[in-house]
Formats: sequence, C-alpha cells, structure tokens
Amino acid sequence: MAKDEFQTREFKVVGTRVPRPDGLDKVTGRARYGADMSAPGMLHGYCLRSPHAHARIVSIDTSAAEAMSGVKAVVTRADFTVTPEDQGTRDILDNVMADKKALYDGHTVAAVAATSRSAGMKALKAIKVEYEVLPHVIDVDEAMKPGAPELHEGRSQESVPEGYSQNVLARSQYGHGDIDAGFAKADVIIERSFTTAATHQGYIEPHACLATMGNDNQGDLFCCTQGHFLVRSTCAEIMGMESGRLRVTSSEIGGGFGGKTTVFLEPVALMLSKKSGKPVKMTMSRDEVLRASGPTASTSIDIKIGATKDGRITGAWGDFRYQSGAFYAMNGALGAMCGFAPYDLENLKTVGWEVVTNRPKAAAYRAPGAPMAAFAVESVMDELASSIGMDPIDFRLMNGAEEGTKSAYGPTYPAIGLKATLEAAKAHPHWSAPLGENQGRGVGCGFWFNFGGNTSVSLMINPDGTVSLSEGNPDIGGSRASMSMMAAEELGIPYRQVRTIIADTASLGENDVTDGSRVTFAVGLATIKAARHAIETMKARAAKTWGIDADAVEWVDGAAQPAGPNAGKFPPLTLKEIAATMSNTGGPISGHHEANAEGAGVSFGTHICDTEVDPETGAVKILRYTVFQDAGKAVHPDYVEGQLQGGAVQGIGWALNEEYVYGEDGTLQNPGFLDYRIPVASDLPMIEPVILEIPNPGHPYGVRGVGETGIVPPLATIANAVSRAADVRMTSLPMSPPKLLAAIKAK
Repeated sequence: MAKDEFQTREFKVVGTRVPRPDGLDKVTGRARYGADMSAPGMLHGYCLRSPHAHARIVSIDTSAAEAMSGVKAVVTRADFTVTPEDQGTRDILDNVMADKKALYDGHTVAAVAATSRSAGMKALKAIKVEYEVLPHVIDVDEAMKPGAPELHEGRSQESVPEGYSQNVLARSQYGHGDIDAGFAKADVIIERSFTTAATHQGYIEPHACLATMGNDNQGDLFCCTQGHFLVRSTCAEIMGMESGRLRVTSSEIGGGFGGKTTVFLEPVALMLSKKSGKPVKMTMSRDEVLRASGPTASTSIDIKIGATKDGRITGAWGDFRYQSGAFYAMNGALGAMCGFAPYDLENLKTVGWEVVTNRPKAAAYRAPGAPMAAFAVESVMDELASSIGMDPIDFRLMNGAEEGTKSAYGPTYPAIGLKATLEAAKAHPHWSAPLGENQGRGVGCGFWFNFGGNTSVSLMINPDGTVSLSEGNPDIGGSRASMSMMAAEELGIPYRQVRTIIADTASLGENDVTDGSRVTFAVGLATIKAARHAIETMKARAAKTWGIDADAVEWVDGAAQPAGPNAGKFPPLTLKEIAATMSNTGGPISGHHEANAEGAGVSFGTHICDTEVDPETGAVKILRYTVFQDAGKAVHPDYVEGQLQGGAVQGIGWALNEEYVYGEDGTLQNPGFLDYRIPVASDLPMIEPVILEIPNPGHPYGVRGVGETGIVPPLATIANAVSRAADVRMTSLPMSPPKLLAAIKAK
C-alpha cells in the first residue's frame, strides 16, 4: 500500500484536544486583522457606489474632487487600462469598478484616496456622475424570460437553448438511466417547486486591505482573504504586472465562510496607491459589505421524485435555477450535482442554470449551491416517505448511496459514510424523544465533494529541536493547530514543539484558496510528506554519525535507531540531538512538499431538528438540534465540532430569518445587521455534534474535510420539522413568521 493512502495506526497527538495556538493573540487583541495594519504616510481609500440597480454611466466628472484639499488620488474605470485575458478576471475587474454600466445597487463607479475620512467623504460627494437609469431584474425566473432587461450581450454559452433571455449564461445537465421509464414504475410521484432567498455569510470582519505600489512597479498587499495567492494572481493581472512583483500577506480572518474567496477592494487600493505614490488603506462599512460583496445565490427549483409503495425510488428529476448576481457563477451546476448525491438512483436527470440579475455577484457560502438543492430534494424525500407511511430515516437508508454507488454527478463512490450517519441518527435518543403540541421533528441529509488542489508546505528543523512549519492557506478553521498536530504526529514529538505560520506569497510555492474543505486534507497531506522528507534527512544524518547505511536506520517515537541487530548497537538519536549537531553533519535540515493533491474524499452528513411553531404568530423556535457527520479522522475534535455546530447555526438563520430584501427600484432595503437578522445565542439550543470516522482512503490518516457539509442539510431539516409542526408543507425560504402564518391560515 502506498504511504500516501490510509493505513490504520495508533495516534498520540492527532485526535486530541490541544490548546489553540492563536487563541491568546485573539482574546488579548494582539492578532492583526485586515483593518489593523497601518503604514507611514498612509492614505484612506473610499468608494463611490451606484445608487441604481441598473444604469448606463453617461459621464463621470472627478475634477472637483481632485482639486480638494487632502485628496491625493481619484480613480475610475479609465485608470484600469489593462484588459485581462481571462473572462473570470475580466468579470472581477468589472465587479470592482464599473465600466459602461452600473449593474447593481452598490456597484463601485469611482474611488478616492485622501488624508482623512472627512476629506474622503467630501471628495465622494464632489464627484459628479450622470446616469441613464435602465430597467432592472432581480428575480431569477423573471430574468430568464425573453424580453427581460439584459445585463450583458453575447455572453450566453452554446449550452443554453433558444427561447431564453441573454441573462441565462449557462445550462448544465447530469444524470443517468431513463427517467421516463423510472417514473412509469412508480406507485407514488411527488412534484414540488421551491424558492430560497439570497443570504450573506455574515462574517464579523468586513473586507479590508492595505496596498503599496512603488515606482518600480512592485507592490505589497496586506488583506483579509481566504486565498492570498489568488489575490496575487488576480490583482497582478488586473494591474498588468508580473505576479512575482506583487507580494500578498494574509491577515487574521474574522470569518469568511466562502465570502472572502474573491477580491473586492484590493485592485482599487493598488491603483489608488500607484496613482498617489502612497500606501492606501481601505475598509468596507457594513452597508458596503451587504450591498457590494458576494452573498449566496437565490434560487427557484423544481423537483420530481417517484417511488414504489415499498420505498424504492424509481425516478428523480430536478431543475435548478440559480441567480448568480451580475456576473457568472457556477452555483447552478453545483446544485444540480449535489442535490441527489446522497442517493443510489437508477434513473436520474438534473439540469442547472446560471442566470445573471441586477444583484451583487454571488460568492460561495460554504458549500456553494448545495444547501438550496438539498432543501428542495430532501423536502420531497420527506414528503414521499410520509405518503407511503415509511420512517424518513428508513426511506433514506433504503435509497442511500454507499461504496460502489454511481453518484448523481458521474463518478463511483469509494468508501463513504452516508449510511453510517443515518444509522447513528436513528440510534440516537433524539430520534425517539417525545414531542409536544405544535412541535415537529425533521431529518435531512447533505453532501459536499471536498477538494485537494495546489499545495506547498515547508518544514524546518531548528537547532534546538523545535519545528517551524510554513503553509500557504489562511487559517479559517484551525488549520495551524491541525498542521502542527500532524507534523508532531509524524515526527514523533510533542505538539508544543511545532509552530505553524501562514507564509506570504513570496515565501512559499503556489497554494489554492482555503475553500472546498481542502485544507486539513491537502495541506495535512503535504505536511505529513514534508515531515517524512525531513525524517529521511535525519535518518541519513544518524547513519552518518554511526557510520552505517541510511537504509539500516528507522524512525521510531521521535528518534533514529538502528533498524535491527545487524545494523549495529547504537543508542537512539532523538530529533533534538540530531538538530543540535546538524551544522557538523551536513547543514540545515528541512522537509518540503509541493503537489496538486488528489483523493480528497467526499463528505456526508445527517441532521435532526425539533421545532415548535406558534400558530398565532408563525414564530418558530428551535428546540433541539443534532448533527451527524463523517470526518474521516477528526484531527482536532474541538474544531470539527465547531464546524458542525457553525454550519447548523448558519443554516438555521438561512431557513428562518435571513434574506436580501429589495425594493421596487432594485435597491437593497436591509444593508445592516439590525434589518438583516442573523441568529444570536438566545435563538438557539445547544447544537449537539456527533462525529463519525469512516477513513478516507486517499489520506494517510484518513482525513476528510468537514467545513462545507455542515451547512447543507439544515435548510431541509428545519423545513421538514416546521412542515410537520405546522401541518403544512413549506416550500419557500426563509420561513419567516409572516410567510409561515399565511401558509397556516391558507391550509
């Protein structure tokens, strides 16, 4: 068996609950977030944003602003003279600075750099923009219709059939078998339509950056991001510079959840710095975060599922329409791939649609596209089980995917944990606990792919026996602790002897973004291999000390020792002892690993939720919530539990309260946390996490990512619970009190 594949072993560090390495810095205020950086002579940057949902920019006059005291630079789209070759990067440029049209309320049309906030605000007011207001479209179904106001021309892909507006950018299709034949075999068929509202990730820290561009066309950028290598490549292309001339350092991150996997302020700050010759700092207000950074997509979904009276699904179909905001996103395709992924289906067809509207460009929100698809699919699954008188968990177990199942999106599954999560849920006391009046219990399943991708790690053995590990992925879920734990495990040393840092883009090889639940898997794999690289070097140093062949040395419990009696009798040499003499045995000792990691291993979860509905007001109370998820191997159980709990909490907000509310003029009506209501502690019970460990065969420790899947089942789980408690099937999210009360009165 290859060493990078799973092998059963006893762990000493991995699986324990060691102290958080960044905890002290964060609770004492020593940690530096995006808005904490400053520089001598620094200017402050501010954006002028469109007040219209859709408008042609007739003219921009910045002369009055440029002449004002304290204003050092003003930029518009005219200052961005490079047209990126990549369409995705062109979209980013169009998003950070409007070109000929403003495409949504909050779209940046100009920016200023000034010596103070007051000077910057006065300068923004002095910029004169003449708009020609155009018709707008917010709803995804309306945007697809012929004759709808169109955002772009000539952007629809060949996959889009005739009969739709040019707002439909792409159509994708998945599945297998014959769905018509499958539905013909069904005893019961249920078909429903669903809608979900756009929601924001709700991170506490707003977007912020500090940019410096020198006369030598070299730059430095400090920013809050989930991927500073992505920021480097994107900004360098927009600025027309070689990526190696731009160094990007990631700050501590006060929440991201997928919302910080792109750029918003950084190219603007760089251009202001280039034009002013000074460092420029920019920080979004909360209003700007909600109006102009990426929420998730809103959706309109149709689902049809047929089954025999004994519970076997014979056919399934889904049409997943996702509005991606003003620019292309692939959420529709991901939804079409994920919705039915937990099931073993003989006959299946799914279609995903990518549709642009006059809203800010959609960004990832943990598992992009999957929660909405699961809401629709799992709601029909629940209703179907009820219609044939079958326990909803038993129904899912009968039809659940397992090793060898052909997935809804094509590949055949290796070892997976879906049925283990369902069996654990059924055996848990929560499933059989009694319910009271106006109370209901729901269950739902969810899936995420998990990714690997480009990863680079360097591990240095210090002369005193401590270890310095450098990785290139911002720590948004405890990865520094997890990497230190895996390095310590492999090296056979205590956790406290390893310190992990996040290196800047000039100090390490390319690393993909911290997203897709890839970091603990991919960076962990690279960390293990980097440690093994260092171990091979230390074994060679020990062999040199003893005068024997390196092949005759093995590494056990943090020390080199002869592999057997034929190798000679020498006392073990510990890592610390080898490190102390490395200058005399060949010089510094390090380990590196760079790879495009594969074998991430998919992830499944099952959730149970109890709700109580007030029939007089439509208010919903979450009474109890339990999460079951396969982690492969929980490197740090505290962090894993936090991911499971966090996903459930965000799903509760998404299901019950959160939504972007637009006025008839297409402007956002609730750009602040007073009106955009996320759950607070008093809204929630204690979320009980149950970790299962079905090893991922593609990782030496069996690790699977856990960050995405936790947000996939909650929407459906809560909707199923509320539907049972209110005795009415809810098909539109959020299930706010007015909406639920209207449904109760209409039944």
